[in-house]
Amino acid sequence: MKAIGGAASAIVLGLLGTSLTASAAPAAPAGCGGKPTIVLVHGAWAGTSSWSGEVSRLQGRGYTARAIANPLRGLTGDAASVSEFLKSVHGPVVLVGHSYGGAVITNAAAGNTNVKALVYVDAAAPAVGETTGGLSGSGSALNQNATVLFDKVGTDLYLKQPVFVHSFGPDLAPGQADVLWASQRSAATAAFSTPSKAAAWESIPSWYVIGGADKIITPASQESMAHRAKAHIRTVPGGSHLTLISHPDAVTDQILAATEHVC
Repeated sequence: MKAIGGAASAIVLGLLGTSLTASAAPAAPAGCGGKPTIVLVHGAWAGTSSWSGEVSRLQGRGYTARAIANPLRGLTGDAASVSEFLKSVHGPVVLVGHSYGGAVITNAAAGNTNVKALVYVDAAAPAVGETTGGLSGSGSALNQNATVLFDKVGTDLYLKQPVFVHSFGPDLAPGQADVLWASQRSAATAAFSTPSKAAAWESIPSWYVIGGADKIITPASQESMAHRAKAHIRTVPGGSHLTLISHPDAVTDQILAATEHVC
């Protein structure tokens, strides 16, 4: 599979040493209108609690941070749900998405002038017409038969325990990945097969966190998407697909970089 586009399997869902590379990003609008609200959107097989480390750190810095529910039913409907929430937020917004949540914010932010920055965390950032299932990369652990990867219940998919533990979050504390596997939320197959209708990163400045050892969305695929979006890139060496849980300091730092650029 190519890093960007092409046939691909379903995608989803992201020490302390980090490296930072950056490419020129579009200038943020001047006069953002006050301290931004930070809205965090989780990916598939995860939930709002996956952002707990970032929320506590951001609150400690005086920011309003909201981790909101992603329905995980299909890209168009999920983006519409997040878009409706954004309408309830007054003032500037920094919108953050993990994994499949990156595709959701790419669509939800379109046309919303309050969204001043996008932050992608081990995430998909599709162009118009691309599906999240086409962006996992040629070396992704998801490039296996679906019967090896998923427990299927109707049209819903659950990650099998070995895939979750060894590929999804291999850098988590012992036992933590097993607990998260047991409490995962299912994702509908439509979440990964629906073409993106928008590409908000074309007009909104963006930042990217890449887990250097991500086995779900490969670092090469993420780098391609990040460079295409002219995003500021931060790579977390050894980070898995769940860097938001295993490396909350690094992820929070990149979110703060976005907020400081905005205001």
